[in-house]
Amino acid sequence: MLVLTRKENESIMIGNDIEVKVLDLKDNQVKLGIVAPRSVAVHRREVYLAIQAENAQAASAVPIDGISKLIPR
Repeated sequence: MLVLTRKENESIMIGNDIEVKVLDLKDNQVKLGIVAPRSVAVHRREVYLAIQAENAQAASAVPIDGISKLIPR
């Protein structure tokens, strides 16, 4: 894990096209702004984990042999 120290209004770059900027610091909370291409999904970790769980559940909902029945001939 890379650990960086940034002050308000400072940012870091991830690759050439993702910028993470510190917008505000209050008490024990930091507000971040993220600039990324629309093709890059950006989620809070808890939302990301919920999406992954839903995808796994959806993938296991239809037995593999039942998929052919869903495709019109």
